[in-house]
Amino acid sequence: MICTMRKTLAILLFSVATTAGAQSFQFHGFLTAREIYVNAQPSWLQAGAGRFDVGADNADDHALVNTFNAQIGADWMPSTWFLVHADGVARRKQSGDVAGKRVGLIQGYADVYNDHWRFRAGEFWLPTSRENTDPLWTSKYTITFSALNSWMAQEVRPIGADLQWSPSFYVTAGVTAFRGNDTMGTLLANRGWTFGNYLAAYGENLPTPEPALTRPFGEDLDGKSGYAERIRVSLPERAMLQFTHIDNRATISPTDVKGQEPWLTRFNILGGEAGSTGPSTVAAEWMRGSTEVGFPGGSFTMDFDTVYILGSHKFGHERLSARVERFTTSNASHPAVDHARESGHAWTIAWMHETTPHTRTALEYCRVSGDRPGLAPGFDPRTGGSTVTAEYRFSF
Repeated sequence: MICTMRKTLAILLFSVATTAGAQSFQFHGFLTAREIYVNAQPSWLQAGAGRFDVGADNADDHALVNTFNAQIGADWMPSTWFLVHADGVARRKQSGDVAGKRVGLIQGYADVYNDHWRFRAGEFWLPTSRENTDPLWTSKYTITFSALNSWMAQEVRPIGADLQWSPSFYVTAGVTAFRGNDTMGTLLANRGWTFGNYLAAYGENLPTPEPALTRPFGEDLDGKSGYAERIRVSLPERAMLQFTHIDNRATISPTDVKGQEPWLTRFNILGGEAGSTGPSTVAAEWMRGSTEVGFPGGSFTMDFDTVYILGSHKFGHERLSARVERFTTSNASHPAVDHARESGHAWTIAWMHETTPHTRTALEYCRVSGDRPGLAPGFDPRTGGSTVTAEYRFSF
């Protein structure tokens, strides 16, 4: 799978390079600088238990952190029915991060399509998010993603094929077969829900508090294909409602497979929005599912659930957005002492100003409340906190 993917990417990059001067080639991206005041314990990216992408020295401390991020994408359209896309990320993270790539591939796929059908093959985002709807899976509403989409950004991205059918303006159905996502659920089970905008890259190793590393997207572990299916009902330019079911069909094992832990993860997402193209938008998503891992003598299953509601209003060059959400995890066997239990809520307020068609400044406050008492010994269970983020973004 890895060799095949490398060859595909090499062909893709060669094709893009040789057609850069053609009108069918489009190059786009974002350069983003952020200054973040964080009041929370060390970040999960530092192998800590903090819920944000950045953190301070402990739960009672604060820090001022600078981060820089570049997202770059390219589309090659040699005909009216064929498209090749690739995008990646380069970033400067907070010092002390113990793993993760500074440069990596986020998506790489090819589309064949007509007015009613689209076939996509490669690595790609599932079209579920109601907040990350701008190019390169970015959000026009907030800087920090919801708990639901923060987890999707870290652990859920199919490597496979997707077939979508749109018989009319009102109905769309799709089915996906994928591999290379057998560890989906590792991060969620080991450190709970988090909040940020970290996009995990192909082949990237991410830390857990155990301590251990997990690779969300890479080599398939069991030779089995996972699947996803979805159906969407829309009132064009006014409202939509979508249901999605995802099952990675991982084969759980009492021992590691190829150095990784397979987690059998299944979940449903119900999402909708109203006012999609108007000045005022309301969007919501609810996710519920479970993830299971094997160990010598048995297995462990964790249930998870999260929901958010987002409202946004755009007037002139300004946009104001607010989001409230809750999140839970629990041991599916409901023991008297549940070390997997967490229950919390969060709220986010963001202001964005489009200075020019290519520049955006933003200010955001995000507050998360929720402890995780069952963390490994030595970790502070006070995993909540807050961030104040100032952002400048240039698009091209």
